[in-house]
This record gives sequence, structure tokens and C-alpha cells, in this order.
Amino acid sequence: MNFVIPDFYPAAAELFVVAMSFVILMAGTFIKDSKRLPYYLTQVTLLGAAVITLQTMNGQIGFTFSNMYVDDLMGDVLKLMVYVSVVIVLLYSRAYNDDRKLDTTEYYMLALYATLGMMVMIAANHFLTLYLGLELLSLALYALVAIQRDSVRATEAGMKYFVLGALASGLLLYGISMLYGATGTLEISGVAQAIYHQTGHKTVLLFGLVFVVAGLAFKLGVVPFHMWIPDVYHGAPTSVTLLIASAPKLAAFGMAMRLLVNGLFELSDQWQSMLMFLGVLSIILGNIAAIAQPNIKRMLGYSGISHMGFMLLGLMSGVVEGDRHFALNAYSSAMFYVVSYVLMTLAAFGMLVLLSRAGFEAETLDDFKGLNKRNSWFACVMAMVMFSMAGIPFFVGFFAKFSVLQAVVAAGYIWVAILAVVMSLIGAFYYLRIVKVMFFDDPIDSAHVSAPTEMKIVLSFNGLAIAVLGLTPQWLMSLCAISLLGSL
Repeated sequence: MNFVIPDFYPAAAELFVVAMSFVILMAGTFIKDSKRLPYYLTQVTLLGAAVITLQTMNGQIGFTFSNMYVDDLMGDVLKLMVYVSVVIVLLYSRAYNDDRKLDTTEYYMLALYATLGMMVMIAANHFLTLYLGLELLSLALYALVAIQRDSVRATEAGMKYFVLGALASGLLLYGISMLYGATGTLEISGVAQAIYHQTGHKTVLLFGLVFVVAGLAFKLGVVPFHMWIPDVYHGAPTSVTLLIASAPKLAAFGMAMRLLVNGLFELSDQWQSMLMFLGVLSIILGNIAAIAQPNIKRMLGYSGISHMGFMLLGLMSGVVEGDRHFALNAYSSAMFYVVSYVLMTLAAFGMLVLLSRAGFEAETLDDFKGLNKRNSWFACVMAMVMFSMAGIPFFVGFFAKFSVLQAVVAAGYIWVAILAVVMSLIGAFYYLRIVKVMFFDDPIDSAHVSAPTEMKIVLSFNGLAIAVLGLTPQWLMSLCAISLLGSL
């Protein structure tokens, strides 16, 4: 048997992250004097991975590791966005972790392995590679949720996340086994070819599709697989919630594109109806349940469920009665939506981290009362985030919703678009409620809000990006369309 040496160049960024993880582990173990070294090394690793990804980006679709790994434009763009998201997460979390003794080598190692899992998920062209990346991400997040070992709430959240995550992984594996049994291959592009040539067993394929969509729905956190979202968001340290709520959504979108569009596109008539069901229920439950939440972390959790429902509506609208003409527009609107959501989530949870201090978690509506009197600029940043999440013009969230609704209407689902608009109007209540308490209520704590300089700068840019992208969304929309055009 001849062993063919694979081309390592397309996976250079992943190999760099693995190598640097060992360096960070050794540095954190043997260099005790430099407490900040793991943080700086992790940020350098992420920036280095971004440079390598840019260097290896050539716009072509390439395969390596026996076709188990694909390097294309969509994957490269999503990876770059993941790096940026995790860099911002770590920067926001630094002071918070320091106050709670979480600023350890273990925290940064787990964050880096979660990033590596996302990279593998995005670049997978094989079910085993996809599952490997998914489990690497999931196991790192389970540990991060429970990293505050003396907190009963965090430990309970970690156990819930672990048990439900294991169940979802089982569903996904069962679906993959059925797809393998029906087509005889674990290669995603090979499954697509088998379905196209109608060599697979149709009934087994459909059963496998149901279980795969169920596993995917759990990772996105949509109804009816949303149970873990509010409890984990609430129970985890806010710095960990910030990570869970942001970058993994990009990886989940990449996973959905690889599985449903690259692998199971010929079954689009079946999975479109499933996504419509999941998306509509998520928008309804997410917006209604969020109204009753006094805890902002739980509120943002339910809000995230509704936002992921919107993203699924974009994926659902790709094929109209067998016509693939609208596919690129629909999928690029879904990608634009998930990128916009991650940008808004970073700023929203960044504000929670900013207002938290040693021994105190800022996570209720009362903690935001009178914020305008304590720091008017950060109150304006939070207001921009809330307006954007509510879909109020002219912020990036409005154009994200508009682009998805446009794709839904083009696909002929008028009633779905009307329902989504009505639920968005209902959802605007709990976003505007936060704006109201910030600007019109008296503060409980009159102390001025301060933050590290680098966090002030990045959080300000984060908020301004939401406004600027709302005024000039064309370039981000074009980037999403071009990246998908080079991958489909």
C-alpha cells in the first residue's frame, strides 16, 4: 500500500494553531513570573493564523488529506471572521477573568482549541472531519462553561450543556451512519454525487437527513433543540457566554453549508421544509419568551434563538420549486445575517462584561438603569446594539433582516415573511426596554463606568461598526456573495 504525502499548505493555519497551543501550554507551565504571557501568545496565535489564511487564500477550491479537507473562499472568509471574533472576545474578557481568577493558561488553551474546532468544521469535506471539529469545539466549550469550579451555577450549566450536547452528537452520528449506509461514502462531495446519480436508497437518505438536521439544529440552538441556550448563557461566566454566543455561530453556518448545500443539495425540497418549520418556531418562541426575562443574559439567549431562526429562513429560500437561480442571493443573505448577528452579540455581551466587576455580575435590567448618567458614550453604544438587534433602520441588523426577508419573498413564502415581521415588532419591545431604562431611569449605582483603554477603544469601534455597516452594507453583502460564489 503506497502512502501519499498530503498537501499541508491549505491547512497551514490549523497546523500553526496546533503548534502554538503546545508553546502556550509549555510557557504557562514553566514561566510562572509572566501572568499575561498566555493571553498575549493566544492573541498572537490568532493574528498569525489570520495572516496565514490570507496568504493561502487563492480563490480556488482545493482538496487535501484524501479529500477530507476543502480549502475554498467561503471557508477562508469564515475563518477570518472567527479569528476576529475570538480576538475581540479575549480582549473584552481580560479584566473580567482577572477579577475572577479565570485568567489562566487553561482558559486560553480551551479558547484556542475551540477556535481550532471551528476551523476544522468550516473546512470539512468529510463526515469524520466534520464530527472531529464539532467535538473539539464542543468539549472545549463544556469545560469553559464549568471552569469556575467553585460556582454551583456554572457547574450545573456545564453538566446540562454536556448531557444535551452528547445527545445531539448521538443524533448527528446516527444520521451520518444512515447517509453512509445509503450512499457508501463518508465524503460530503461523494454523498452529493451519489444522490445526484440516484444510487442511494431514498428512504434511508431521508431518515438520515432528519437526524442530521436535528444535530445541526442543536448546534445552532433553534427550536425545539434550544433547551440548553438560556440555562448555559445564564450559568456560564459572562466571558464564556460571550464566546459561546458569537464565533461558534459562524462555524455552525459553515457546517450547515457543507452538509445541506454541498452534500445534500439534491434533497433540498425535503430539508427546506424542515428549516422553515425550525425557523418559524424559533422566531416565535425566541421573541415571546425573551419578553418575560428580567435577566439580560437569558434575554439575549432567547433573542439569539430568534436570530438563528431568521438565518435558517435565508438558507430555506435557496431553491424555488427546483429553480436554483435565487440560491446565491438566499445563501449570501443568510451569511450576511450570521456575520451581523455575531458583530451585535460581541458588543452586547461586551457591555455586560464591561459593567461587571469583582464579585458582581451585571446581568439584570436594574444594572442598566441610568447608564446614560454614569457613562453616556457606553449607553449610546448599547442603544445602537439594541436598535440593530430590533431591526430598526439604519443599523446593520435592519439590512440583515431585510435581505433575508427579500429572499423569503422571492421564494414565494409571503406568509413566512409577514409572520417574521410581526414577531420582529413584538421582539422590539424587550430591546427598547433596555434603552428606556438606560436613558430614563435613575441609576441604582451612581459610580462612573470605567474600563481598560483597549476595551474602550475596541468596544467603541464595535458599536460604530454596527452603525457604519448599516449605512454602507453593500461591501459586506458583496463579500458574502463573492465568497459563496467561489465555493458553490
